[in-house]
Amino acid sequence: MTEPTPPDSHATPFHDLDAYIALPRLGGLKLSPDGTRLVTAVQTLDRKRTAWVTALWEVDPAGARPARRLTRSAKSESSAAFTPSGDLLFASARPDPDAEEPDGDPVAALWLLPADGAEARVVGHRAAGVGGVQVATDAPTVLVVSDVLPSAGDDEADARIAKERKDTKVAAVLHDSYPIRYWDHDLGPATPHAFVATVSDDVAAPVAGEPDARLALRDVTPDAGTGLREQRAVLTPDGRTVVASWGRNVARGNVRTDLVTIDVATGERSVLVSDPDADLGSPVVSPDGRWVAYERETLSTPDRAPSIELWVVALDGGEPHRLGADWDRWPGAWVWLPSSEGLLVTADDDGRAPVFHVERRTGAVTRLTSDDAAFSDVQVAPDGRTAYALRTSYEAPAHPVRIDVAAALDGGAPVPATPLPAPAPLPALPGRLEEVETTAEDGSRVRAWLAVPEGASADDPAPFLLWIHGGPLGSWNAWSWRWNPWLLVAQGYAVLLPDPALSTGYGQEFVQRGWGAWGAAPYTDLMAVTDAALERLDLDATRTAAMGGSFGGYMANWVAGHTDRFRAIVTHASLWALDQFGPTTDASYYWQREMTPEMALENSPHRFVGDIVTPMLVVHGDKDYRVPIGEGLRLWYELLSASGLPADDEGRSPHRFLYFPDENHWVLTPQHAKVWYQTVGAFLATHVLGATGDDAVAYPEVLG
Repeated sequence: MTEPTPPDSHATPFHDLDAYIALPRLGGLKLSPDGTRLVTAVQTLDRKRTAWVTALWEVDPAGARPARRLTRSAKSESSAAFTPSGDLLFASARPDPDAEEPDGDPVAALWLLPADGAEARVVGHRAAGVGGVQVATDAPTVLVVSDVLPSAGDDEADARIAKERKDTKVAAVLHDSYPIRYWDHDLGPATPHAFVATVSDDVAAPVAGEPDARLALRDVTPDAGTGLREQRAVLTPDGRTVVASWGRNVARGNVRTDLVTIDVATGERSVLVSDPDADLGSPVVSPDGRWVAYERETLSTPDRAPSIELWVVALDGGEPHRLGADWDRWPGAWVWLPSSEGLLVTADDDGRAPVFHVERRTGAVTRLTSDDAAFSDVQVAPDGRTAYALRTSYEAPAHPVRIDVAAALDGGAPVPATPLPAPAPLPALPGRLEEVETTAEDGSRVRAWLAVPEGASADDPAPFLLWIHGGPLGSWNAWSWRWNPWLLVAQGYAVLLPDPALSTGYGQEFVQRGWGAWGAAPYTDLMAVTDAALERLDLDATRTAAMGGSFGGYMANWVAGHTDRFRAIVTHASLWALDQFGPTTDASYYWQREMTPEMALENSPHRFVGDIVTPMLVVHGDKDYRVPIGEGLRLWYELLSASGLPADDEGRSPHRFLYFPDENHWVLTPQHAKVWYQTVGAFLATHVLGATGDDAVAYPEVLG
């Protein structure tokens, strides 16, 4: 492992936003069939520093060799997957040297990078592009996902209609069902279909002087409709069957999901599991091809929170059964062991996300990793004794590690993961990470991470920032490039990252405490853990702020209307008027399961606008479909017209509105992220630190 470099005179990448946005970012991990190669994706800034590009890097599972770069293009690579022979498939919109002159924006094609180190080449293409690459483990069968227009009878018609829409600048969509958009993108008119092909010898081994052969991509879901929209499809090891979560529209604009099987040869689709009381998803097929592990999420009601469970069903049918029925945690992701007798599962747990072993027959759960960290993208070696994963925490971004599964199971105790040589060193931090916990009004334990700047002491206490996570079903347990506390720590703030009621990793009852009552236990938990943190002498209880995004933004709005203890509040992509929010969010049916009209009104922050006396920075993107821009617009107007700090006769106010016309629920482009942090820093400096005159922190000049 490349250890973090010690700070030099307090200079770290978090003291310089340009240095911060230039830090490499790892995501995803794939292990070759023979267990000798690991591949991860690494994001870096492009030359203009206005976008990130992604390249594939190889990591040595043995930890002996440094990481090496495999791909390089201005269009990025994604969806890496190994074939049984060890070749690497990936999707990229990089130029195809054998293609005709491109007509318009390039789309992602399927590329093959041979295991012997030969040059990558295109092996599959559709006019709509491809993604979601999957490969059967025991057969040269490939699955990709690609969009298809509903009126197109074949690939030629699909490409022709899509080109006509683009050439004539027609973007209109005629919908007949719900939903019509999702998170940050509009849905339709095309919908995703599953395409399957065989990597034949002529595709895998081209002959000089002859045109490179291409995969014959065949649509095995011609009647998909909206069934595969935002769903997962995987191949069985023998490549003969696709197992997928499948969405179906039901009455009153509701969407439900089942598990289905699709015969690759015939396209025949059959329902494997349908549950009237739950939605089903995330199927993973066992190596012996006999079992499917999947997620069962119970349907919530206004009185009952959902429960996420791990279930298994035989591929040839039969009665499904739950694994870990006595395990009071929500499984996050899972992978089968080679024996098909157990799975490795990650789950939020007390501010971490360890790796657990779950037996298929008994459902017994054993924790494998002892790290104070969160793991993802777990890959299992062919012998099942070792696993590989990306490890992250609020002390380090994602980096590859090796896990000794056999040692943990044989020794009966969790083991630490071993770092592997990463594509980039871990950044030095401008402070230290500690834990804070307290007891809530109802006796529940509430805990938080606390990032403390270097030099904070009783003689020089740090100003305090409460940062509330989104979700709300989530946990502050993994590094976030978007919501990174160390940028504020570098400015001298101590940042508290609490997990209040509704957070995951503390059991079902902890979620239930806040269900349908967002303004109750979640709020009192936040205030209780804030009180506990501010008992420390190295924190300044007189200079405090609060902020959050999404549900965290909702909570920031609620805090603003219920206490004046903070000098400033930042609210990003926040819910403000819950009666308005419910019918306009991208998944209104889910909201209606959770809130009655009476509950929404009871918990709506907008009712308390007259009690807000704290300066607020409102941030919202116009392309946000999860929390539509109407929430930010209404919040801004009502702050100016009705809060305890209204605008003056000339319309000026201590409140501020940072508006991004072309960003979504998150602020993703590099320079906009930089503006976001600069603006937040300037707003906090003004109101929390009282910075004026020569000490004032200016808002970004680029804002005009």
